[in-house]
Amino acid sequence: MRKIGIILLSFLIIVLFYFTCSSAVKVFRFDWEMPETADSKEAPYRLVLITQELDTPFWDKVGAGAEKQATDEGASLEVWGSYGKNQEDFLKKVEIAIHSKVDGIIVQGLDSEEFKNLTKVKAAFYGIPIITVANDVPMTESLRRTYVGSDQYLAGRMIASEMLSVMGASGKIILLSDSRHEYYQQQRLNGIQDVFKDYPDIQTINAETTEAREQVIATTRDMLNKTPDADGFIAVNANIAGSMIQEISRRSQVEPFHIYTFDDAPDSLSLLMRGKLDGVIEQSPEEMGKVSVNLIMKWLRNETVPLDNKGYLTDIRMLKAMDEK
Repeated sequence: MRKIGIILLSFLIIVLFYFTCSSAVKVFRFDWEMPETADSKEAPYRLVLITQELDTPFWDKVGAGAEKQATDEGASLEVWGSYGKNQEDFLKKVEIAIHSKVDGIIVQGLDSEEFKNLTKVKAAFYGIPIITVANDVPMTESLRRTYVGSDQYLAGRMIASEMLSVMGASGKIILLSDSRHEYYQQQRLNGIQDVFKDYPDIQTINAETTEAREQVIATTRDMLNKTPDADGFIAVNANIAGSMIQEISRRSQVEPFHIYTFDDAPDSLSLLMRGKLDGVIEQSPEEMGKVSVNLIMKWLRNETVPLDNKGYLTDIRMLKAMDEK
């Protein structure tokens, strides 16, 4: 029995010695056998693009441009957001991004106190740079690093100038805008009014509504009742153009009216192609996405510090219904 015990013990020692040596060889040969860890595969910078309008043509293009540039820059980019301008969900996403301590946030600006507090206090506390894209908010109220997008004031001037060229220097124009008085829409409105103020025979009638379809229809109906001799309409908030046109069509043909808006609503271009709109300001959403990522990466790498707080403007142009036919 004693011999058997000695043999078993010897065998056990040999087996243990074999596995010890085998493990040691693997350790010393880690340079070619050890798999990459998850950390070694991670991009050095994590960026987030956040919008209030996921899955719309305009914002899909912003996202596509941003994703392409992030790939070129070697950064990771996630696209977050809400649907149908759910502001509560949108703000929650911004807050989550801040608490997740991402390296940079590119976000559709929202002209509200809650948004400004998040960007001015919480993001600043964590040292996270924020760039607004497409829709700006005042820099002094948000501490955003910069803005990338259209010159909204110029866009307003372009629409007003186009209306003058087709209808002449006299007439009545209804300006339908958002009752929330968002900064980018106010810039558009300022541009429109600054052109028309030099034409005493142009009368502008300002009207405000929410984006709710029933409210837009009711406001449009009220304007048509009060101003039956109106010559044109400008939907300063592109998201209300479809419901506005629906009510105009119910009352009369749209052809006699000069109707203009912007391309950042899901149905803007289809309305233009169907002849329901006379003109649309076309922006450069894909370029906005690319430039935003490029600038935030330059800031993170200390290549361009500080960024120009006045913003980086992308191209705009007037698309006319006749061009689409």
